Amino acid sequence: MDYRVKTYEEAVNVIEEIGLLPLAPLIPDFPSLNSITLEESWHTGTEYDPWNWRTKFSADGIAGYGKFMKKKSVLVSRQLLPYFKKVLGYDSTVEERYYNGNVSKEALHIYRIIYQEEGIDTRALRTRAELREKENKKLFENALVELQGTMDIVISGIQEKRNEDGEKNGWSSTSFETYNSWAKRNQIGSIGVDKEEAKKYLLTHFKNVGRNETSLKKLEKIFG
Repeated sequence: MDYRVKTYEEAVNVIEEIGLLPLAPLIPDFPSLNSITLEESWHTGTEYDPWNWRTKFSADGIAGYGKFMKKKSVLVSRQLLPYFKKVLGYDSTVEERYYNGNVSKEALHIYRIIYQEEGIDTRALRTRAELREKENKKLFENALVELQGTMDIVISGIQEKRNEDGEKNGWSSTSFETYNSWAKRNQIGSIGVDKEEAKKYLLTHFKNVGRNETSLKKLEKIFG
């Protein structure tokens, strides 16, 4: 299936149809946001700029957004999100996994801050976590990737940097929210199936929307 997308609304339709849309190529023979849009539209700052759409999908409650798969950014439709959460995430809490030695100290610390300040932006989060120093940049980024990979947190939108007069000043910053908070806010429930059933459901879905054997094998490998 060949998609040619020019508007945000068209991209929403693709996400809702396929259920998964990586930002960049991630799965063989599988569309990504940059493969279905025009290269010249990116980073133009207009309403046709897919770079701006990526956080809008999440802010609008259209799709969950984060580095959920192989440390790469993907968009997952609200219909499939609970199944992805079941396959990639855990039933136990971040705290429980930390005490079992399965979550890093930095990830636990950052998760607790996000939990207390849902929607906190990256700059404020790094300051609150006391990881502003240059040598701590990697620790901070790794912790964020770790929490996204288990779908404990999602990128919930973007915050513009503004000066004292309220004027836009400098680069915008992504904001983070716990998965549970974002899902509740967007009225996305949990599902009563186990991990294996959720995995089967997802693979059947991708087969039904026309993904080929190569794509399905790669997805199966990612799902574990």
